Amino acid sequence: MRRPLALVATALLAALPAAPASASPEDPGAPSGGVDYPRGGEGPEGSEVAFEFQDARISESSGIAPSALHEGVWWTHNDSGEHPSEVYAVDGDGQTLATFSLGLERRDWEAVAVAEGPDGEPAVFVADIGDNFGGSWAEYRVYRFPEPAVLADGAVEPVTLTFTYADGGRDAESMMIDPRDGRVYVVSKEFSGGLYAAPEVLDPEGANVLERIDSAPLFATDAAFGPDGTRYVIRTYWGATVYDSTDGVPGRPIGSFDLPESDQGESVAFTPDGTALMAGTEGPHAPVWRIPLEDRYLTDEPVEVEAEAAPSDGEDGGTAAEGGGGDGSALPFILGGAGVAAVLIAGIVLLARRG
Repeated sequence: MRRPLALVATALLAALPAAPASASPEDPGAPSGGVDYPRGGEGPEGSEVAFEFQDARISESSGIAPSALHEGVWWTHNDSGEHPSEVYAVDGDGQTLATFSLGLERRDWEAVAVAEGPDGEPAVFVADIGDNFGGSWAEYRVYRFPEPAVLADGAVEPVTLTFTYADGGRDAESMMIDPRDGRVYVVSKEFSGGLYAAPEVLDPEGANVLERIDSAPLFATDAAFGPDGTRYVIRTYWGATVYDSTDGVPGRPIGSFDLPESDQGESVAFTPDGTALMAGTEGPHAPVWRIPLEDRYLTDEPVEVEAEAAPSDGEDGGTAAEGGGGDGSALPFILGGAGVAAVLIAGIVLLARRG
């Protein structure tokens, strides 16, 4: 996503009225996104810059993923713009160890993941799924190639996987792959974002249809599974939500938290041990943050589900929120937010047309 549009999106969230306290994302039963979503700050306690990209060519890092073959190595790539079709292997100090050229046309690379390929060996997946024209592309692509065993500059010949959306084209910046079964998921980047599932078995020759299976946070910019697949995270420019996917996808949101403030936060990944997140941003020599996860977000911690309280005798199941009056009503917030959104959507469209 280009900077003018990101600034308009930021203005929109700042202008929207706050949601009622009952919609707090810390509530496990709350929706997975919305106007009360975290908006950026210092990040959880213990957050620190792990490294900064030292390579001047990496000026719009839009995805990050840990290597499956090389300890301490991270894969990244640039966003859209005047960049070659390359992926970079970077060490824990931010130094580029190797550059691999894919030798193909690129539109808007937005995400990268490392997962098991059809041959059972690790493969790198690069998602060309961005659409700054709001769903104008008929098809979207993911490029897959075996993860190189030797980190030395070279060229790779990827397999091109083609995708379409069952409900029409849309912008997306997030791709994640379940390590348990290799299934690909895409998160759209919209006001009413969605989580989309690819077919269980991908067809390398035809179009693979993405089906919407859940809602997603507002303006998602990346997503990733934990190492064992029982957790996944979806991030926005400002914050992250962690989900429990022990019983499958879609998972249940465990909680949300701010990410460290950055110019344009675009990437996220779990560390290989699953105890922390790595979160990056665009820009020259951009930092990548390490964000430790609280115990409740870890795989080996049980997730408590609060039982709903039964209504007391004489208490009507319909509340003031349903009737449109009373302190619990969300109607004023919805109407106010809709009005602001309409104005700023018009601004976004105008910017897109001028661009």
